[in-house]
Amino acid sequence: MTTPSELVAAPSEALAQVALGAGRERRLHPWSWLFVLLEQLRQFALPLIALLFFGGRGSGQAWEWFGLVGVALLTGLAVVRYFTYRFRIEHGELVIRSGILHRNVRHIPLARIQNIALKRNVLHRLFGVAEVKLESAVGGISAEAQMRVLSLRDAHALEVLARSEHRGGAAAEPGDDVEPERGELLLQLPTLELIKLGMTSNRGLLVGAAGFGVFSQFDGAGFGRQLASWATSSLGYARDLHLGWDDWLLGGTLALVALVATLRALSVLLILLQFHGFQLHQLDRRLSVESGLLTRLRSHAPLRKIQHWTLHDGLLHRWFRRRSLRVETAVLQTASNSHSLTQPVPIAPPATIDALLGRWLPWLRWDELDWQPLHPRAWRRLSFWPALLTLIVTAGAAVRVGLPALALLVLLPLWLWRARLVAARAHWAVTDKALFWRSGWLDRKLSFAEIAKLQGLRLLQSPFDRRHGMASLVADTAGASPMGHRLELHYLPEAAARALYERLGAQLAHSTLRW
Repeated sequence: MTTPSELVAAPSEALAQVALGAGRERRLHPWSWLFVLLEQLRQFALPLIALLFFGGRGSGQAWEWFGLVGVALLTGLAVVRYFTYRFRIEHGELVIRSGILHRNVRHIPLARIQNIALKRNVLHRLFGVAEVKLESAVGGISAEAQMRVLSLRDAHALEVLARSEHRGGAAAEPGDDVEPERGELLLQLPTLELIKLGMTSNRGLLVGAAGFGVFSQFDGAGFGRQLASWATSSLGYARDLHLGWDDWLLGGTLALVALVATLRALSVLLILLQFHGFQLHQLDRRLSVESGLLTRLRSHAPLRKIQHWTLHDGLLHRWFRRRSLRVETAVLQTASNSHSLTQPVPIAPPATIDALLGRWLPWLRWDELDWQPLHPRAWRRLSFWPALLTLIVTAGAAVRVGLPALALLVLLPLWLWRARLVAARAHWAVTDKALFWRSGWLDRKLSFAEIAKLQGLRLLQSPFDRRHGMASLVADTAGASPMGHRLELHYLPEAAARALYERLGAQLAHSTLRW
């Protein structure tokens, strides 16, 4: 198994090889076509497995022949891509040429590259290669370039050259003892911390739900019949035991506990695979994160490129006395971008995160924030739609089952109680440097962004808002993830929302900081 130190070892001759090859085109690693082929096959793996187990029986060998033809075509495309993909380093630029019929030439200044992410799974380590993903300062839906795959020496050399351009220096000459510097180690997570992180994660539930949904799509009728058969058999066996209501309650509770324990165990396993050997380093004003058990991934982010910060403090986090810190950078445009640095601190004690934030953001003073509440009637708006939906469902159920459906009305006071707690927890604050927004009751989140890095402001007011004297303010940042905790300040007093909008607009107009 490759250790973290192996991922940063870069012989000086690797950098010399790239530096001396200025203007000379080079291909990817000779085994690049194999990794392209495997990646293409991986996209069709699930349908093929489902076809093998749930369909295709009795249809002769047609599907097998189609599969062989498809694999042959994919192999040919992978080989063609290897022979037509070339790159060179020239005048501080990475020049990439690809394509046969449609020729594509891309010039990427090394100084514009903000992140060179190195991904290495077991097969990569076996062949001594790495998948390299380049992300530029302008962001975008996809990476600036993806090189699948480079030799490990070339990948490290690209890292060093890009870092040298950011420092304003030149590439090393042959014979210089240059290798990617790791910088100061700020945080590493032992296995116990990763187990706590897995316990606070819902990844097991998401993976289980996704798997259930996928397999239910293949031969759906047969899948449903199988589930119905299992349920009928289990209920029949339970009835034969002549269980009382207390036994049924105990059995149901134990089954629920077993399901929750299984999903949490799956979450822990997934977290261990992703974050094993987690290390956070800082070199100058640049962060570097490296982690992974089977697949090791290293990514970077300059501190100045971080647009949005989010502190997550869920119920289980508080039980373990832990928090997590997520960030969004200008190079991140999609939630599925796993190569970007998004979790510099997956889990840590609050004091550790506060110390790191104080190191990175010296201007941040939590005790000086003047937190402002929502509109006094915000809880009514928060409870309106859940209460209305409950009334509609109750009315529909009453038509079918009668008076017992009225038991659903017990949810109404629960919605009101929850709305009051959520409204009381939500606050906002603003300083000369940043805008802050915290929300949530059980699952608490606090997000903030520097005002100079805001990309847009919107003042929203629906007819319901105007009736109650409220307004909402939405602040957008570059690279904003739609799944993140956005700076969407809802149910503010109208006067406060308009004053905040004018203040932020004036500060943005006079800001000189560029993202």
